[in-house]
Amino acid sequence: MQQIPKVDLNDFLSANQNDKKQFVAQLGSAFEEIGFVALRGHFLSSKLMEDLYTEIKAFFDLSLEEKKQYEVEGGGGQRGYTSFGKEHAKDRKVGDLKEFWHFGQYEETSPKLYPENLNVNELPVFNSVGKKTYKLLEKTAQHVLQAIAIHLNLEEHFFDSFIANGNSILRAIHYPPITQEPENALRAAAHGDINLITLLMGAQGRGLQVMTNDGTWIDAIAEPDELIINMGDMMSRLTNNKLKSTLHQVVNPPKEAWGSSRYSIPFFMHPIAEMPLNCLPHCISEQQPKAYDDTTAGAFLHQRLIELGLIKK
Repeated sequence: MQQIPKVDLNDFLSANQNDKKQFVAQLGSAFEEIGFVALRGHFLSSKLMEDLYTEIKAFFDLSLEEKKQYEVEGGGGQRGYTSFGKEHAKDRKVGDLKEFWHFGQYEETSPKLYPENLNVNELPVFNSVGKKTYKLLEKTAQHVLQAIAIHLNLEEHFFDSFIANGNSILRAIHYPPITQEPENALRAAAHGDINLITLLMGAQGRGLQVMTNDGTWIDAIAEPDELIINMGDMMSRLTNNKLKSTLHQVVNPPKEAWGSSRYSIPFFMHPIAEMPLNCLPHCISEQQPKAYDDTTAGAFLHQRLIELGLIKK
């Protein structure tokens, strides 16, 4: 497979059951074979995506002193700003060549489960644009998970209660211009995502690569009206590797393009901490023995944040 398969969410939302079945089959096949798909028919308008990129570029153009007032010490990078080079891939010690911002869940119930989102005082609409994007990506992800549930022979709404008020994150990433030869560092080293699924808005600039089954890297490039969606490690655990959490990376640009920034905005769909990640019984067989110990989403996330260098043991 040399390109990412494409699907249209409108087929799943259609009243035509054949269209819905075809979407589920295409989505399931893509996630089993490569773990990535390009999705059109989502709920984000091109205007909203443009507005969010405008706002995040304005934020990262602030001085380091201004940005660091939004960095929460000891917060594990869950909200606000995380400065350049602090996060590294699992099993690596070299920091990735990026800085980022996190929008988190907007809780409407009490008591609060998560840290509060931080307001950027310098940019009046930064937070409102971020919140609107977060909500629409969460809505898109819910429908994708419903299709995945059907593919897995689960009840269509299996995931709904686990993702309601879940610990999802909208991450705005800035890969600054490269000023000197990196020593064994990539903009984002090869990794699998932690969560259930990731929805990526079309990144500003090439660089994202996906590893295929034969170990080769291919470019993952979304059209302007598409989201790139991939499986996370939580889904791999739940399905005993039936659905792949594919390794992916963001490579450094050619030297002649070192002076350019790259921006990327992934939405990491996380469930509530209590969700069991025990392998589904019908995904275990003699041919596919149980690959993972039982755990919960919260325990798994905590361990991975330690491995990424974002929190201490």
